[in-house]
Formats: sequence, structure tokens, C-alpha cells
Amino acid sequence: MSGNPFWQQWYFQLPNYALALLAYTLIGRFLLSLILPPDTRNYIQRFFVRLTEPVLRVVRLITPELVPQPLLPLVGFVWLELLRVALFILIQPTA
Repeated sequence: MSGNPFWQQWYFQLPNYALALLAYTLIGRFLLSLILPPDTRNYIQRFFVRLTEPVLRVVRLITPELVPQPLLPLVGFVWLELLRVALFILIQPTA
């Protein structure tokens, strides 16, 4: 097959890219939370919070309450990486 491999497997690449974007934004949110106060007006932190809050809502539902709130972005990162692996496993036979 000729052409750009990205577009040949768009059904894998686009969801994988979106999951990676959210996963690494969760890491950024966690790292910024270590150096910035919770009520910061920093625009980057506010953007990260706005982008990742829907993911963390789902993570709160499936993660035991034993995990402290400040560590939830790291747990969310792990869940998103597991989703990326599952996506790869599901799509691989069709590629």
C-alpha cells in the first residue's frame, strides 16, 4: 500500500493520539500540582485541569478510595496507558 501510514490506519492512530495527549497532560497536571498551590491562577495549570477533569471523574469511579486525591492523575495515567495497550491489541489483527 502506498501513501501516508497515518491515514491508512487512522482508526487506530486518532484514538491512540487522543489517549496519549490526555495521558501526558495528566502527568503535566501532577507535576505542576507539586509546585503550584491548588488555587493557582496559572493558565497552564487551569488548562490542564479543564482538559483532564472529565478523565479524573471516571478514574474516581473505578479507583478505590484508598488512593489519595493528589495521586489520582498518576492513576489516571496508568488507566489511559492500559487503554492504549488494549486498543493496540484489539486493532493489531486487522492491520
